[in-house]
Amino acid sequence: MTERSMLALRGRNPDVLTCIANLSNDEVFTPPELANQMLDGIAAAWAVNHDGDNIWADKTVTFLDPFTKSGVFLREITKRLVDGLASQMPDLQRRVDHILTKQVFGMAITELTALLARRSVYCSKWADREHSICTKFSSDDGNIWFEPRQHTWVGGTETVETADADGNPVTVTVDGRCSYCGASQKTLDREEGRETHAYALIHIDNPRQLIREAFGEDMQFDVIIGNPPYQMTGGGGGSNDSPIYQFFIKQAMNLDSRFLSMVIPSRWMAGGRGLGEFRQEFLGDRRIRTLVDYENAKDVFPTVGIGGGICYFLWNRDTPGQCECTYHRNGEIIGPVARDLDEFDVFVRDSRALSILRKVLAFHERPLSGIVSGDTPFGLATNFKDYKKDAIPRVDEVLLYANEGTRRVRGAVARDRITKNTHLIDTWKLLLPKTGSGRERERSGVDLVLGPSIVAEPESVCTQTYLVAGPLVSQSEAESLESYLCTKFVRYLVSLRKPAQDVFKGMYAWVPMQLWDRPWSDHDLYTKYGLSSDEIESIESLIRPMLQSNQGNGD
Repeated sequence: MTERSMLALRGRNPDVLTCIANLSNDEVFTPPELANQMLDGIAAAWAVNHDGDNIWADKTVTFLDPFTKSGVFLREITKRLVDGLASQMPDLQRRVDHILTKQVFGMAITELTALLARRSVYCSKWADREHSICTKFSSDDGNIWFEPRQHTWVGGTETVETADADGNPVTVTVDGRCSYCGASQKTLDREEGRETHAYALIHIDNPRQLIREAFGEDMQFDVIIGNPPYQMTGGGGGSNDSPIYQFFIKQAMNLDSRFLSMVIPSRWMAGGRGLGEFRQEFLGDRRIRTLVDYENAKDVFPTVGIGGGICYFLWNRDTPGQCECTYHRNGEIIGPVARDLDEFDVFVRDSRALSILRKVLAFHERPLSGIVSGDTPFGLATNFKDYKKDAIPRVDEVLLYANEGTRRVRGAVARDRITKNTHLIDTWKLLLPKTGSGRERERSGVDLVLGPSIVAEPESVCTQTYLVAGPLVSQSEAESLESYLCTKFVRYLVSLRKPAQDVFKGMYAWVPMQLWDRPWSDHDLYTKYGLSSDEIESIESLIRPMLQSNQGNGD
């Protein structure tokens, strides 16, 4: 083998793949340390399924990264195979040629990442050129494939007159959405030569057809591994983003490899736009055998903020069973613990919470979510401005609670502007901030979970900044509920369903209703639900104290 090939496969310090900047928060490069951690998990599972055999010493095993970016997974796989196959193939060049042409395959997400991945794996952005460490490729791509794709626009109503490729006049829509990924046509219907982010694997009905197109044959891969794009800008409507990683998971599972390992955001566990059906399918799939969860994504991706944390999983096609769950929080590692993922409708990240939750739910009490409103309780958006700030309401007006930036403000708004939840206008109620604390910023590991609530009098409403708990019959009932929400016990139960910063109605589903006839304390609740000293310590160590404001003036 040539000297340049030997140097290319030799360890370097620093590793260039630890130094490059991410494309975006949606297309995140995987650190080599995390890639190797995932590969260690695959090797261990392979050994269990194959009488202790070493996967890296098997020259027939095939690997695919179907959404490669930096090429780190393919590079690390290649390095392991080069070592593992040394005794079977003593000649280094022959060994490298075999690995790169017969065992290691990738599909890039963009033209740029294709070049980057080839540079990482082949040491040349052109697989068949003089600097490539593989001497057997006859194409520039090698086994790292990329072809641009287009979105399939549907549902548009706004049209324009234009011409087709032959110059014939045609009418086309300009405001549709992609039938595969939900992308906005207005955002990503771009001229030729610009990146459309129409990722190949999720823009085709049959992923096996894509494999044939990319590699010339209907290949069956043993291992699929990678880090897919996370979301699509404009996929949720307007400028909102919508998750797309669930589409990659489904398509990768359809390829029916023996093992599948992917790193994805953790928001799917309890939230995420449009992820309800996916979450139930995922939690019910007993082929998910390993789940490693990091509450703070910066523990894995130091330069990227991903609300709700990050996780990776290992799917084992041939050996279903309980899932070994490991949870990382503020430097502490909980687990691994063998669990059935589908015990609840959402995934409880911290296994220590399970005994507490089971005790609470055993009372079969009505959930507090039954008196909590949905989003935008009175139909007034957060940026609603058509009110008189600091004014005292007249006969035909009601008091409005709103926010300007981070400051709470009050004013007067015409009563006839309120067309939603009008039965709550003239009652006592509690206003619940929709934005709670964000754990990505809570480096201490101790969380507030909820922001301070506001006791709101009759003839009052609020903007989308708040949810509403009510109706309540008196100020004393509202203050009792407020004291309840200030307890660590309640905020702990909310946290179990709260994957990121925002708080919605469903996150109160495990908080039981009480009688609003007294101030509530943690001691009262710990005693009522029979929590042990260890369970109490767990709550106390994770939730910050909160003082009851008992104020209805919005200050």
